[in-house]
Amino acid sequence: MIAFDYIRPGDAAEALQAAAERPGARFIAGGTNLLDLMKLGIERPRHLVDIGGLDLRTVSETPDGGLRIGALVSNAELAAHPLVRDRYPVLSQAILAGASGQLRNKATTGGNLLQRTRCYYFYDPASPCNKREPGSGCAALGGFNRIMAILGTSAHCIASHPSDMAVAMRALDARVETRLPEGTTGDRKLDTLYRLPGTTPHIEHTLAPGELITAVLLPPPVPGRHHYRKVRDRASYAFALVSVAAVVAVEDGRITQAALAFGGIGTMPWRDRAAEELLVGATPGQDLFERCADAVLARAQGHGGNDFKIPLLRRTLVACLTDLTEDAR
Repeated sequence: MIAFDYIRPGDAAEALQAAAERPGARFIAGGTNLLDLMKLGIERPRHLVDIGGLDLRTVSETPDGGLRIGALVSNAELAAHPLVRDRYPVLSQAILAGASGQLRNKATTGGNLLQRTRCYYFYDPASPCNKREPGSGCAALGGFNRIMAILGTSAHCIASHPSDMAVAMRALDARVETRLPEGTTGDRKLDTLYRLPGTTPHIEHTLAPGELITAVLLPPPVPGRHHYRKVRDRASYAFALVSVAAVVAVEDGRITQAALAFGGIGTMPWRDRAAEELLVGATPGQDLFERCADAVLARAQGHGGNDFKIPLLRRTLVACLTDLTEDAR
């Protein structure tokens, strides 16, 4: 680990100023991802701005009946919050499916959204990785790629996004509130926070240098049943091979609301609104669910070791939709 300056600001304005005055500075809160990467020499920030003491730890209702989640709310606190458990159970389920209890106690909402891939080659400085060292190549394409993505990939990167929480957030139409170094605020849909790898896989999100996530905003809850289903190699402390976050409502025998997001298969937390549109207005059933899976997988591409994710996603999505609608058929 290289030497670095450590700054502990008293408020958000000081944090933003500290980052603005130190090019390349990184914000740190729980540190559950960044510190590991620094120990391995993958991340080499010269300046760390510790935002762990800032007043960004509250969960509150918004005037329209939604939820505002401070960026420093821990994963454990968020999963256990009564408003989340009652109104957004898919989010609570997704968080509890991720990491270990100890890590959930430290990991923060903002940090979880920005965690980096667990691609084996990204973590191995001896291997070429365009995400770690632009232009060096992608060892995963011809290597051991069992956990890699099948959607949103490019010839430069097939690394999958690791977050469970972000998958549920996408299904819930979350927005991200930010503050910029010049003091202005930002507000963007989670859909637009992430970037596809394209030719620049090292640029993973749309945040400007020094831009700080201050909160995540959830809209008012919509009617429907919630479910997060995660398929992994072991029952705990394992990243998703495939996961589905689903919110589905059925009325008078027809689907009236459907939101689907996927983990383990995309280079970002994945959502396919065309697949959702197939469900709305239709009668639940095996044929419909298979066609929905066809839509999600229309552009899926395996790379040898991860080919199994294509049929696995199909079975997982069909099973999830079947469980959510079986009482209505």
